[in-house]
Amino acid sequence: MNNSALLSFLCLFALLHQSLAASPQFNVIQFGAKPDGRTDSTSAFLAAWKQACSSTRGVTLYVPKGRFLTRSMLFKGPCRNSAIFIRIDGTLVAPSDIWAIGNNPNWIEFQYVNGVTISGGVLDGKGAPLWSCKLAGRKCPTGATVQQTLGFSFCNNVLVSGVTSLNSQMFHVVINFCRNVKLQGVRISAPGNSPNTDGIHIQMSTGVTVVNTKVATGDDCVSIGPGAANLRIENFACGPGHGISIGSLGKNVNEPGVQNVTVKSTTFTGTTNGLRIKSWGKPSNGFARNILFQHATMNNVQNPIFIDQRYCPDRNCPDTASGVRVSDVTYQDIHGTSATQVAVNFDCSKRNPCKGIRLDNVRLTYNSKPAVASCANADGTTIGLVQPGSCL
Repeated sequence: MNNSALLSFLCLFALLHQSLAASPQFNVIQFGAKPDGRTDSTSAFLAAWKQACSSTRGVTLYVPKGRFLTRSMLFKGPCRNSAIFIRIDGTLVAPSDIWAIGNNPNWIEFQYVNGVTISGGVLDGKGAPLWSCKLAGRKCPTGATVQQTLGFSFCNNVLVSGVTSLNSQMFHVVINFCRNVKLQGVRISAPGNSPNTDGIHIQMSTGVTVVNTKVATGDDCVSIGPGAANLRIENFACGPGHGISIGSLGKNVNEPGVQNVTVKSTTFTGTTNGLRIKSWGKPSNGFARNILFQHATMNNVQNPIFIDQRYCPDRNCPDTASGVRVSDVTYQDIHGTSATQVAVNFDCSKRNPCKGIRLDNVRLTYNSKPAVASCANADGTTIGLVQPGSCL
């Protein structure tokens, strides 16, 4: 950084610091929250939000050190300002009794908010009792999340920085019908056998960026659903988990597609999948196109590169032919080790074969030996060294 750029940055930082210092601050303790991990502080958090949202100036909502027990909370806009800064130095804790929060759709959700930053803190979803209930086959509540621990719906200009999500009952973070969202320095953690605990789910949203983030969970580290566009994931670590998945797509006949996705500088360790695109094996007008997977390291990954267009968990796919069109997908500089012999698997639709698949410098091995590639209904090209040998 040259002197001029450094001076500009310092000036910007000073202005931001001055702005935050001068802005009103609402401490949840002042609204009755108790940092003891036992007292229900839900109403205090919602009261603090009401004040912050109604302010005509940028504000700070502050959560100090301590453990704050809360039930389901909806932070709803639109607000009278577009600069709400939520600083969390403590830990938010969900009820340990799965029936205390169980049939609420979400734990912490933001709706119709423009301009919110969440910085720091831990969100402890207390998911273990619900996972045990599910794994035992008992009757269980829907979960603190049919959708999420932390969710954003119909929100714009959102920054989530340095937040840790622990043991979500189901999905950790969900971004739905949003624009311009950035997740940076986020840490997500749940055991590898925790069911349906997707790390980050993105759908019906554009301009989402995920950087410098680590996810260890029991389902997809990132799942990218219908209607996601202009998405970038960079400097991302996954494992345990099910990898980064575009899909599942094509569950419905009329469904928006996924396009303009870049996944760059990723590491997968002990995951069931690496870079995956999956679609239901039934009719749909959906699509996945203009996808770049670049600079990925695989460490003992079961399916490092996988396009699965026969996905049908409910077994209601009469001819297993997906209507989703997959095109213009590039795999560049993908290297490492596969836990199975088939390291590259393009199982595409017989109705709509994959087109424009490009393998560029792919080096994957299995047990220190050459791995195998498998192709069905896939067309594309190779560039540079490609191991295993291409079947395109």
